[in-house]
Order: sequence, then C-alpha cells, then structure tokens
Amino acid sequence: MSGSIFTRIIDGELPARFVWQDDVCVAFLSIAPIQPGHTLVVPRQEVAHWLDLDAGTWAHLNAVSRDIGSAIQRVWQPEKVGLMLAGLEVPHVHVHLLPIWSVDDLSFSNANSDADPGELDANADRLRAALA
Repeated sequence: MSGSIFTRIIDGELPARFVWQDDVCVAFLSIAPIQPGHTLVVPRQEVAHWLDLDAGTWAHLNAVSRDIGSAIQRVWQPEKVGLMLAGLEVPHVHVHLLPIWSVDDLSFSNANSDADPGELDANADRLRAALA
C-alpha cells in the first residue's frame, strides 16, 4: 500500500463509484456526501497542492469539472453547482462538485458519513446517464 487514498482508488485497491475516467483524471462520488451527487474530480497524478499542477492538467480538471457540473445541474436542478478546492483532508488535489441551494450547502459539517450505499449507487447511475 502506498500513495494517497485517492491513488489507491484510482489504482483499483479501494472501491469507488466512478462517473468519469480518462487518461488525465477520474471522477467519483464522495462516500461522505455533503449533498446528493457530491462528486470528486481527481487527477491521476498524485500532487498535493493544485498550484503545483502543470497548466495542462489544471485546464483539463476544469473542463471535466464543467462537464460534470452541467450533468449535476441537469440531474438535481439546484440553484447553483458548487465547486470547492480545499485539499486539507487528503494530500491529493481534488475538486468538489455538488448541487447547492445556499452557501450552507457547501459546509463539510453537513457531510453524511453514513450515506446509504444504495442511494450512492443510484446517484452514480443518474450522473453517468446524464454524462452519456
């Protein structure tokens, strides 16, 4: 075992509900969603701080985040799709995307650490269908 928890997910050592995979990044649902559909966009390259990403990878993460954000908008029809970069909890760059109706919807204090696996599966299916 080596690398961040996200590297272990990307390498298939740990399970995830993937909604996007390409040569540069992956996206999967958070196992502790703040809101239904809370998705993480993660570069395959393990880099701790987004400022250390090369410009091409950063641009790609933004493009993928926009596509997934548009799918979240279609599926959950929130007032906005929130985008956050915090990076304190896992030392591997990741973009949080989630449907929001108020600024409080972005609070990590609202994370559901006991999310229903069936609901997570259904939300992943809905998001994959919207991305297809």
